[in-house]
Amino acid sequence: MISIVSRFPRKPNAVYPVKVAGCLSLPFERREKSRQRAVLASGEEVAIELPRGQVLRGGDWVVASDGRVIEVVASPERVLHVECDSPEALARVAYHLGNRHVPVQVGPGWLRIADDHVLARMFEALGARYTALEAPFEPESGAYAGHHHHHHDDESVHGGRIHEFK
Repeated sequence: MISIVSRFPRKPNAVYPVKVAGCLSLPFERREKSRQRAVLASGEEVAIELPRGQVLRGGDWVVASDGRVIEVVASPERVLHVECDSPEALARVAYHLGNRHVPVQVGPGWLRIADDHVLARMFEALGARYTALEAPFEPESGAYAGHHHHHHDDESVHGGRIHEFK
């Protein structure tokens, strides 16, 4: 059995002379786990042995112990797609989800969470609309995670120091 032990270091919009030689389709709950057995689309069993704390994202490439590059696919899963009548109402829903430490995918004017009947009732109480659907789930990685970076030119935040504005 081959092992998946690292990510292929890719830069956005870069072209690589690499042939992707396999596909690993997993729901989010499984892409969060760094140690597990899985099955490639070809039916071949693999052992995932990544450093702890790494979350696989749809579109990531990983390297197998035999040198093959394998693409990770975020498989469709049951999610709740949430929309509101105003940005303020959607922010209120996001606040309550964050207060419960729920993984949330953020899109233009919507939120998605893993299907949860208790939270569905909360959405109703907050006046939000939700739809259960099957879709890939790619929640935010968190403010301090190393995978999902947002770059800012603002020099007010630098090296962990706080600067005063005058």
